[in-house]
Amino acid sequence: MRFSDLLSMSVNNLRRRKLRTFLTVLGVLIGTASIVVMVSLGIGFNELTMEQIASYGSLTEITVYSNAMWGGNDGSSEPDYMTDEVISQFKQIPHVNDASPLLETNVLMFQGSYQANINIMGVSEGYMKNIALKEGTHPEPGNKELKMVIGNMVARQFHNPKKMNSGYGYYEDFSSVPDVDFINKPLFVIFDTDAYYNSQGGGTGPDGNPVKPPKKYLLSTAGLVEGGLEDWNNYSYGVYVDLEALKSQLKQIFKKKPIPNQPTNKKGKPYNYFIYQQAIVEVDDMANVTEVQKTITDMGYQANSNMEWLEQSQKQAKMVQALLGGIGAVSLFVAAIGIANTMMMSIYERTKEIGILKVLGCDMRNIRNMFLLESGFIGFLGGITGILFSYGVSLLINKILAGRFMGGVPGDLSRIPPWLGMTAIWFAVFVGMAAGFFPALRAMKLSPLAAIRNE
Repeated sequence: MRFSDLLSMSVNNLRRRKLRTFLTVLGVLIGTASIVVMVSLGIGFNELTMEQIASYGSLTEITVYSNAMWGGNDGSSEPDYMTDEVISQFKQIPHVNDASPLLETNVLMFQGSYQANINIMGVSEGYMKNIALKEGTHPEPGNKELKMVIGNMVARQFHNPKKMNSGYGYYEDFSSVPDVDFINKPLFVIFDTDAYYNSQGGGTGPDGNPVKPPKKYLLSTAGLVEGGLEDWNNYSYGVYVDLEALKSQLKQIFKKKPIPNQPTNKKGKPYNYFIYQQAIVEVDDMANVTEVQKTITDMGYQANSNMEWLEQSQKQAKMVQALLGGIGAVSLFVAAIGIANTMMMSIYERTKEIGILKVLGCDMRNIRNMFLLESGFIGFLGGITGILFSYGVSLLINKILAGRFMGGVPGDLSRIPPWLGMTAIWFAVFVGMAAGFFPALRAMKLSPLAAIRNE
């Protein structure tokens, strides 16, 4: 018997018992929809977690700190400072694409009546290119002139000193954002902040003379970081400049004097090279971040990454997904029992038909396949309608619960990827055929003469 004949007979048999077939398909529909929606919630939770952590910074970046910069050296040997040589060693680690040192210096910025205490960060060209801009361009590498890339929330750090409430130390209009024009107007910057505060307070130098106000430098803005005043990201509060240009500027300003944030030797003299507070190591793939991070810590440096948080969150997400999937699987198991019951009833009602087929010499395997096709077709119909119903439920969940989870991070809580839909359909067919397997075996074992005599 041809497959098309078996399929035609199976469909016709199901059509003769429309109500029973409908109720059985409905059971598979509910079971399939339950497991798909439950799994989609687990997938959505996992992906939302990744998106939330990724919004804090790249998932392939490792932030490295020097223990020596934070008092981690016992003083018995030369501190393990992070220098250009160490940065080169980071770049040689397998799976590392780039390593960028971060040179921080604290400055005072002025524009009009506003001022702010800002940390300027000197970064490499590779690091600078990772900063998305909403306006302007990145500073050209090799240009000795300091050009700034300013974070989208830096304006909130500016204030008018004349509006300070002397009683409480707060600014009268602290909640409003000062009108600072970074693009069209330059900023005056003071690098020697110690000299500035000493001159303002009437301090005296080593020679006993009053400290002179330090020189102000005029810096312009090359670009603004992408985002609004409320859109926080990893670069929102930073001011970034080219690393080599910043080094040149600091050497020119401080000459032989110690540069702020740079350690000195035991004699109190500055080193003849720059020492970095931290570095950013870019890994080629998320899967290799943990391995690279361990290599860096074995070298004696502190290292952390967003992957640490992500791995913990993924473990929780997998537990949630397994729990939700298990709840949905119970519904599909109940539906499988319904299919088995339907097929058993069908055998009892069609005993005479089965007997006639056997007397006419029909192959036993064809009889088995006919019942397997019927049960598989029930699973197929239930799977298709279950997936369509799941998309509707998922859409409803996302509309009702949008933004209520994961700290208001935008995104869908229920997500049904194509592979989940296809897997659910095939799984529903498999469950249907598995549920119909034993009834099909029973149909094969029926005695032809007893089946024909059955009324």
